[in-house]
Amino acid sequence: MHVSHDPTAPAEADTDFATFLKVDIRIGTILSVEPFPEARKPAFKLLIDFGPAIGTRRSSAQITENYAADALIGRQVAAVINFPPRQIGKFMSQVLTLGFPDTQGAVTLFAPDKPVPNGVRLF
Repeated sequence: MHVSHDPTAPAEADTDFATFLKVDIRIGTILSVEPFPEARKPAFKLLIDFGPAIGTRRSSAQITENYAADALIGRQVAAVINFPPRQIGKFMSQVLTLGFPDTQGAVTLFAPDKPVPNGVRLF
């Protein structure tokens, strides 16, 4: 499956709510950010707190074009927490941090516009 970043691309085929609920999207707060020089595309290694029920998870995120590492600490982000972990070089990414491409194609993070409890689920 290829995901298009073209804003003129048509919508995906219809789905149902039960299928949507299979993708577990939660809010977490970034606790730490490390450079990831081994990644093929510039990226950071993130440690994200998803609250007491889920705990902390790691993510590789290609967000270096729009974000400085120190500005990410304490920021809330949305992530898919129920995809299988993915090995990226020597780093195991446990969640998919979500974002949208800006006009230049660089990732802009997807997050709530006011603070919410870590671990709450998107509905």
